[in-house]
Amino acid sequence: MSPALRQTAVVWLAALMTIAATARLGVWQLDRAAQKRAVHEARQQQMRAPALSAAELPTSAEQVRAAEHRSAVVSGRWLATHTTYLDNRPMAARAGFYVLTPLALDDGRVLLVQRGWWPRDVADRSRIAAPPAPAGVVQVRGRVARPPSRLFELAAESGGAIRQNLDLDAYARETRLTLLPWVLVQLDDAAQPVADGLSRQWPEPAVDVRTNYGYAVQWFAMSGLVAGLLLWFQVWQPWRRRRARSSEEAMDRRTDESTNR
Repeated sequence: MSPALRQTAVVWLAALMTIAATARLGVWQLDRAAQKRAVHEARQQQMRAPALSAAELPTSAEQVRAAEHRSAVVSGRWLATHTTYLDNRPMAARAGFYVLTPLALDDGRVLLVQRGWWPRDVADRSRIAAPPAPAGVVQVRGRVARPPSRLFELAAESGGAIRQNLDLDAYARETRLTLLPWVLVQLDDAAQPVADGLSRQWPEPAVDVRTNYGYAVQWFAMSGLVAGLLLWFQVWQPWRRRRARSSEEAMDRRTDESTNR
């Protein structure tokens, strides 16, 4: 193989690999967007489903995954002495706490409820003036959720009312409560409003597929650009040069023929 032919082969191979790779990345971004939309639709279907009764509450990790985002209505008594405040949980650009309190259900089981959000005292972050959980039997409406996401912490959690993160198993051992393996995120109930001062404007997970579509367009554009450059420099330009040489050779032949005459 001549050096020129070898160079051409290398150029074609590199260009085709680049075209295939960038096109595949564009398809992958479209797949990611489709996955996000599917997850969002599944979440919406769960939220539209009928509320779970006390007998239908999930009791295993598998059942929790199947029931996540489903609404549920439970009744019981607050175990207010075990209330925990998760720090560094902003809402509407304000610093504050997630307030979590165990609820002893009527059937004897205990469920940890994320009751709401309370703003932090800017003068003394260790001071929490949140109103206590109501006494007596209460009915709580909420949705099935996993425990709150963990935040970065420099040292291991030491317990106490105010903490950075909450490990459900460790919390159960600490409080000596047998907890269900999930958290009920309490929602405002228009039929039975709760006047406890806590905010429950929980942010919905963002479903932004525009970024994926934007990246897909960029990858496809890059793939098209490489394909266009390949055709221009490896097909069109050589063809033009060959055509120009053929025209020059034909003109030279006509000139020679005219001279010979």
